[in-house]
Amino acid sequence: MIIDCHGHYTTAPPALAAWRDQQIAALDDPGAAPARADLRISDDELRETVEPNQLRLMDERGIDLTIFSPRASFMAHHVGGFETSAEWASICNELCHRVSTLYPERFAPAAMLPQSPGVDPATCIPELTRCVEEYGAVALNLNPDPSGGHWTAPPLTDRSWYPIYEKMVEYDIPAMVHVSTSVNPAFHTTGAHYLNADTTAFMQLVEGDLFADFPTLRLVIPHGGGAVPYHWGRFRGLAMALGKPELEDHVLNNVFFDTCVYHQPGSDLLFDVIPARNILFASEMVGAVRSVDPRTGHYFDDTRRYAEAAKLSEEDWAAIRERNARTVYPRLDALLKGQGR
Repeated sequence: MIIDCHGHYTTAPPALAAWRDQQIAALDDPGAAPARADLRISDDELRETVEPNQLRLMDERGIDLTIFSPRASFMAHHVGGFETSAEWASICNELCHRVSTLYPERFAPAAMLPQSPGVDPATCIPELTRCVEEYGAVALNLNPDPSGGHWTAPPLTDRSWYPIYEKMVEYDIPAMVHVSTSVNPAFHTTGAHYLNADTTAFMQLVEGDLFADFPTLRLVIPHGGGAVPYHWGRFRGLAMALGKPELEDHVLNNVFFDTCVYHQPGSDLLFDVIPARNILFASEMVGAVRSVDPRTGHYFDDTRRYAEAAKLSEEDWAAIRERNARTVYPRLDALLKGQGR
């Protein structure tokens, strides 16, 4: 199989964005707040948004299954307070669950959390629990910067995050460390903020000792790890200066990277620097970069091409395309085995 661990519902029906616009407008006029019942999206509308987009590309590229979560830029945890985020997360998570129910062999749901700046992360536990127990979520997205580019939250190693980690360990479920929209004009959302956050999260984990407290916790850093593979020597040297063990022992039993790197030299570097056991196939298709590369004639996000051109051993390619995902996402492995796969 080829399992894509990084998919977002970026093609959701326009009614979803229209409802969100009303919700945001009502922050200054509560009387205009839309009711959840006002949002009506049929199964046929879901099919119409997925079949010509994600499913078509998956079929063209030979991808068997995608872990499917709400659109990252739509999470927008900086908007409103906890109640706003809670209702919005619930709606978005339900839609991803419905898509996975319509196509149970092609999508597995992952959940966003109702995070909000300055709010105790423990408030996210009810939605996390609901998504795992009722929707069968196999993963969640964890935003290390709910402020939208101003970085007001404590580092991921801070004990304020521990209630979420405790629940993750209880459910044996991983998190993808994924920020949302940047409202800081210094940081373009997908070109800077996402990649900055990947790099920042990794350094936070290097500085701390989170995995001494949570030895089975698993975190996926997307987009190839941001600057991490390119500056692996710097991070090794910083770990030494901080009195930490080698990175292989300090973080790589718990931290994984995906293949959302959109050119061959970058992909080659990822495969050369990071051990194959720590790499998960992903494309984030219909995401940040949706166009065709005029130099190759292929989509930038057709990451299978880069992996297959990287001269990986068959053993490493098998691990990256399927085996690692089954290990990092045990609930996905159980789901697949239940389907006879």
